[in-house]
Amino acid sequence: MFRRVLGKTLGLLGYTIQYSCIAHCAFEYIGEFVVCSGPSMEPTIVNHDIVFSERMSRHLCKIQKGDVVIVKSPFDPHMNICKRVIGLEGDKICTSGPLDLLKTHTY
Repeated sequence: MFRRVLGKTLGLLGYTIQYSCIAHCAFEYIGEFVVCSGPSMEPTIVNHDIVFSERMSRHLCKIQKGDVVIVKSPFDPHMNICKRVIGLEGDKICTSGPLDLLKTHTY
């Protein structure tokens, strides 16, 4: 009786460890679901949308203008932020509006 209970318990523990390893690898290397909050990406992604953040293309493709990326916040490393890429390394980005003719442009 004790041997049967111990065998079932160890079998269940083995399956739990196997599925935990599979889940860890899937979330670490394939992707994960992320809840986006805040109005910064509207109308593409609205507040509390759930998006799938895949991780494979960062190894296969280069980031291009217009891509949406999810990165760790520089202020809170436990929080992710979702932003659209508007410029790449070496690009000059003008932060003043097109109607600000009399103001100096900031790059």
